[in-house]
Amino acid sequence: MNKTSLATASPCQHDHEQCVIDALAAAEQVCERNGARLTTLRRRVLELVWQSHRPMGAYDLLDILAREDDRRPAPPTVYRALDFLQEHGLVHRIASLNAFIGCASPEHTHQGHFLICRNCRVAFELDQELIQPAIARVASQMNFLVEAETVEIAGLCGRCQEAA
Repeated sequence: MNKTSLATASPCQHDHEQCVIDALAAAEQVCERNGARLTTLRRRVLELVWQSHRPMGAYDLLDILAREDDRRPAPPTVYRALDFLQEHGLVHRIASLNAFIGCASPEHTHQGHFLICRNCRVAFELDQELIQPAIARVASQMNFLVEAETVEIAGLCGRCQEAA
C-alpha cells in the first residue's frame, strides 16, 4: 500500500491482508538488494508489526511470540530483529510510544512522519516528500544540521472522532 492511501485511509478501508503480503514482499526485495538475510524470526516480527496499523512495542511482540511457541524468546532476540528491520528501513520507531510500525515505503531511505491517534493508537505514515523539504528549508535558514528527524503528530482519527 502506498503512503498516500495509508495516510488517508482508516485501517478498515483497505485490504489489510494484502497490505501485510505487500510489506513482506517488499521486505524480501529490500533484503535481497542489500545482501541481507530475512530470517524466520525477522520475517515473523515484521509480519506481527504489520498486523495492524497500531505501533507494537518489543514486549508486545515477545508476548505474541511466546503464545505461538512454548519457548519465550529472549528480549535481546526481538530487539536485534527490530534493529535489523529498522536498519533496512522496514520499520520505523515511534519514540513517543516506544514502539515500531511498518514502513509504507521501504524501497527508499527516508525519515518517518506520522499521525498517531491518541485514543486507539492507530498510526499512519505521511508522505515525507511534503514535509521533509519544509524541515530542510527551515534548518538551512537557521544554519542547523539535521542529524535525525521524526515527526509525530498526536490527535484523533476519524473513527475515534465519530465514536466520541
